[in-house]
Amino acid sequence: MTSYNPKDWFSFIFHFSKADTFRKLLPIMIFIGIYSATIAYLEIEFWDLPDDSHVKNISVMHSMLGFVISLLLAYRTNTAYDRWWEGRRMWGSLVNNSRNFALKLSVILTDEKDRAFFRKIIPAYASLLNKHLKDEETGKQLFDDVDLVIDHHKHRPNQVAKIIFTKIHDLYKSNKITGDQLIILNNEVITFTDICGACERIKNTPIPYSYSAFIKKFIFIFVLTLPFGYVFLLGYYVIPVVVFIFYVLASLELIAEEIEDPFGTDANDLPTQKISENIKKHVEELI
Repeated sequence: MTSYNPKDWFSFIFHFSKADTFRKLLPIMIFIGIYSATIAYLEIEFWDLPDDSHVKNISVMHSMLGFVISLLLAYRTNTAYDRWWEGRRMWGSLVNNSRNFALKLSVILTDEKDRAFFRKIIPAYASLLNKHLKDEETGKQLFDDVDLVIDHHKHRPNQVAKIIFTKIHDLYKSNKITGDQLIILNNEVITFTDICGACERIKNTPIPYSYSAFIKKFIFIFVLTLPFGYVFLLGYYVIPVVVFIFYVLASLELIAEEIEDPFGTDANDLPTQKISENIKKHVEELI
């Protein structure tokens, strides 16, 4: 995730970052500019349309549809940001749950071997969940001193959660923890799985295709019809105006596409790798 100072206006205005939509839209903006210039030339120089031409009334359509497209883009952006924020909430819950789990184990466990196991296995869940959500391949052994054989054809976070619960159950059978402590620790393991399921729901449930495709087609057709009506008002100045309008509308759609999947590697995605590293640091401090 990009780190920035929200109060530094000049850096936003004059700096084009890797995540800026201008770079991505530049080729099609050039096409829109050439297209607008062609339409302007044909209407002004070649067709020589009169001022009372019906083509001039096309701008009435844009006035009516402008409100509709603003509602669609506002809903699209809000929906995408809700997904991004929910993903951040889930990883915040993972941080708190890992701390609570480690805190309880630090008080309950007295055997250093058991403490060392959980010191490694709790951060392992966060690290593996991060890679699982990014669809990255992981090694069969995450830590040198903890033997975790992971089957990549199965659900990897669930395998780690099963290892954790198996260890807790073994502690209970060996009378190292009581039945009440088993129930308390079991609730923490359940929370791990709940967080994983919520993240997978965000990851695997994108915006419906028909809705996303309609917005893109709507924006493109809306922009392509702009030069016809506004040439009468702006002349050749319609070229930069139409390009700028396309940049604004298409940028909103691109931003929504990027943040609706917050677990990727884009500049605006969640720093899940950094969060998992913080979990490792906090757990090692507690246990």
